[in-house]
Amino acid sequence: MESQSDGSLDPVAVGVLGVGSLGFHHARLLRELPGVRLAGVYDIDGERARSVAGQLETRAYERLEQLLEDVHAVTIAVPTSSHFEVAKAALERNCDLLIEKPITATTAQADELIRFAAETDRIIQVGHIERFNGAVRACEPYLEPPLFVESHRLAPFVRRGTDVPVVLDLMIHDIDLILSLVSGSVADVRAVGIPVLSGSVDIANARLEFDSGAVANITASRVSVQRQRKIRFFQPSGYLSLDLAAGTAEFYRRRQGERQSQDPPQLADLVEHISLCSDGEEPLRLELQAFARAVRREAPVAVTAVEGRMALAVALEIIDRIQSHQEHVLNTAAP
Repeated sequence: MESQSDGSLDPVAVGVLGVGSLGFHHARLLRELPGVRLAGVYDIDGERARSVAGQLETRAYERLEQLLEDVHAVTIAVPTSSHFEVAKAALERNCDLLIEKPITATTAQADELIRFAAETDRIIQVGHIERFNGAVRACEPYLEPPLFVESHRLAPFVRRGTDVPVVLDLMIHDIDLILSLVSGSVADVRAVGIPVLSGSVDIANARLEFDSGAVANITASRVSVQRQRKIRFFQPSGYLSLDLAAGTAEFYRRRQGERQSQDPPQLADLVEHISLCSDGEEPLRLELQAFARAVRREAPVAVTAVEGRMALAVALEIIDRIQSHQEHVLNTAAP
């Protein structure tokens, strides 16, 4: 990036790789961000790329390599199975990356990208968007390392995303959020799950025990009748209940001094209730803004590749525990 005559930096030229339902919104928002120039889009489905480019008045590249030569950075929203191949090609052409979650299909692939990015002085941000959720941001003044976490992420069934287990499709959002807030490392993982409508696990529950003593109980389903994205944090100072879909939260904490009341005291005399609400900012916009600042080296990477690799490692361990449990059930049931 070169300075203009007034001393300001040229806009960051960014391309979007993969313009399905999520990649389309990457391109839509990048086109609107100050300090960013949407250079164009690429998709293996050329017709889809041309359609999106037409809607957003940008360029549809026919060849991935050609787009990579024209940009400073890219966002990657291709299927998980292609993350490593596409990301490696972008790093080889000195591009900074925002990779949608999960960072890669395997931890070995993530390790190689981390190593190569360090060698080439490139940045990798991972698209764990719940870090930018309005409810989470509203809670920041009250958050402290939780002792117990309970999360439920439920969604109706759609074909998109069923190429991977629900753990990598949905649960990994909560895994990352929990890892970012709970003290210590994961010491033990227990998990169960089953396929219902697809060829991979569609509903799963995992229990994470941390070496700090904290525990997290996580449920994810893509075969639910209704949508739900809720997470609860129990910490020494009180209890936080977040509705990630609505962008709202409730904080309950013990009052420092009891209010004067009738005898016996009521719950409101002992517990203070604080309602919290999102500021209305679109999380994906904030995520892309953070990426643009990191590309300009104005701020550190919001969610690093190392953090993305940690969430992936826990998710893969959960999947392994689910498979072990399924095998145990089958062996037990066998005559």
